[in-house]
Amino acid sequence: MTQRPFKILGIQQIAIGAPSKDKLKTLWVDMLGLEVTGNFVSERENVDEDICAMGSGPFKVEVDLMQPLDAEKKPAVHTTPLNHVGLWVDDLPKAVEWLSANGVRFAPGGIRRGAAGFDITFLHPKGNEEFPIGGEGVLIELVQAPAEVVDAFARLAAS
Repeated sequence: MTQRPFKILGIQQIAIGAPSKDKLKTLWVDMLGLEVTGNFVSERENVDEDICAMGSGPFKVEVDLMQPLDAEKKPAVHTTPLNHVGLWVDDLPKAVEWLSANGVRFAPGGIRRGAAGFDITFLHPKGNEEFPIGGEGVLIELVQAPAEVVDAFARLAAS
């Protein structure tokens, strides 16, 4: 196996799904004090999500509170309460190329712009014959870190 040409820097987000965002907001916003920083609605992704934040600056972690637009349609963002974990990566195209070459399965859709405005892609929760390495039941989002996040993690590692 060749040397990994990218670094996973830290957690960018967690996404939590439920049939309704109301109880999620009661806990995460009202009780835990997270700030709602935006909302994302997508028919294609069958989601209505409130984007919340904890922490600040380059170490801010996004917490997405999601409900389906239609509970009968796919993707069913509410059927797995912890929907996915997003990881900052310093070089998304290199990560996808290297991981694919080493047997990691990606979900359909390729690299694309995500709800928070960063380029993203998803590792499939299950491997298959061609790509035997998957998330073992967990959907994992790789998120291209902006330069200020890459620099902040580099400074942290150097200290």
